[in-house]
Amino acid sequence: MKIFITGACGFLGSNLAAALFKKNEEILLFDNLSRFGSAENLAWLKKNGKFRFIQGDIRGRESLENIIKTERPGLIYHLAGQVAMTDSIDNPRNDFEINALGSFNLLEAVRQFSPESVIIYSSTNKVYGDLEWVRYAQEEKRYVAVDYPNGFPESIPLDFRSPYGNSKGCADQYMLDYFRVFGIRTVVFRHSSMYGARQFATFGQGWIGWFCQMAVAAKRGKVQTPFTISGNGKQVRDVLYADDLVELYSQAGSNIEKIQGQAFNIGGRMENSLSILELFDILEQEFRIKLNYSKLPARASDQKVFVANTDKITNLIGWQPRVDKLRGVKEMLAWTQDTGLDTGGL
Repeated sequence: MKIFITGACGFLGSNLAAALFKKNEEILLFDNLSRFGSAENLAWLKKNGKFRFIQGDIRGRESLENIIKTERPGLIYHLAGQVAMTDSIDNPRNDFEINALGSFNLLEAVRQFSPESVIIYSSTNKVYGDLEWVRYAQEEKRYVAVDYPNGFPESIPLDFRSPYGNSKGCADQYMLDYFRVFGIRTVVFRHSSMYGARQFATFGQGWIGWFCQMAVAAKRGKVQTPFTISGNGKQVRDVLYADDLVELYSQAGSNIEKIQGQAFNIGGRMENSLSILELFDILEQEFRIKLNYSKLPARASDQKVFVANTDKITNLIGWQPRVDKLRGVKEMLAWTQDTGLDTGGL
């Protein structure tokens, strides 16, 4: 099968491509290399497998159409996107053009030139809004969504908030509707937090990776002043490690008839949930240091809690997370140290 990956040099794309190399698939990678770390991921991929690479942008309608028309891939992993809510607020037009219009360009290219292609789309939990209608309890180091002890199912209402939530939500709904109206075989994964090797995290996106960088920098004596967190640190997400993400996308591609036209909440489940403060406990214990930080106001539209109830995808294809949060964070720290990441970047 010919496989086309957009955003192929990002965190998820590079990990997925590397796993597909082992299966000897015909792989076409597509990325504009604009994101921090993408050029490094491309260089790493070149050392690990055989593929064709096209440097391009999903906002370029004609070039994308030409690729789909010429290549007619059997499976498309659509991972390209603007991924930071903070950046969407700073530049909402750019966010819309990448996430909404870029995804629409891909759907239209497939509809017109390769309608048998399967599209698996990386969406977000932000399509559910800020979840302020949920009843919360506040514990010493975390918030708890009292009425959702097993996490949030797909049946909770959509409520797009922030430019990022709107642009990703728009693409999310277009993916589902192109299955209903045109029969394009699409799948939508609404992700909670993901992390692992090849993630070049920033202050605005990839909080596990970012705070691992802060811990590594603190261990090296490179942090002279406190770093910052947004809010009180009790915000909770379920974290999903790269290996489990790759397994999910691989299984999805092999089980399309069971899951096409549907959306799924994806995360590490309640047993792999962490607050920022709980992550700091792990980092401090691992490095035997004290992390010094100061607090900023909470981010706009930030969710106090998002934990995915993944029963739907598990029941259909059997996938479930395997890497527990402690092991995952330790592996993230090891990769961060090996790569030389700290507060100064590469």
